[in-house]
Amino acid sequence: MFLTVDARDERPLYRQVADGIKDWIARGELREGMTLPSVRQLAGDLGVNLNTIASAYRELQDEGFVKIRHGAGAVVASACAREAEVSELRKPLRKALTQFVLAGIDDADIVAFVRQELESLHRKGGSQ
Repeated sequence: MFLTVDARDERPLYRQVADGIKDWIARGELREGMTLPSVRQLAGDLGVNLNTIASAYRELQDEGFVKIRHGAGAVVASACAREAEVSELRKPLRKALTQFVLAGIDDADIVAFVRQELESLHRKGGSQ
């Protein structure tokens, strides 16, 4: 697993870290029950403040991707815990699809775009 942060990226560093970890989970590099690197270790590896990593982990916990166990670190949560939030996850997808339709892009092209993005995600984690 390899995670980087980019100072030129408009997203805050903690968000870049959280998004990178979500990519690992989506690609299957991190699976349910696996322990994330310690806050200290990941902060040192990335050259960022400990609070940056702690914020990323808290956000991942709030989103249901990890469980933080006091003294034991962060562990990837069960996919079942996230299934309850599928309807919430569909909202930004619906918004994006609506924008495609309003732009006059036909359904076949929209489906092709979605497939390309999914393939990219599974192949190399996509580009952010």
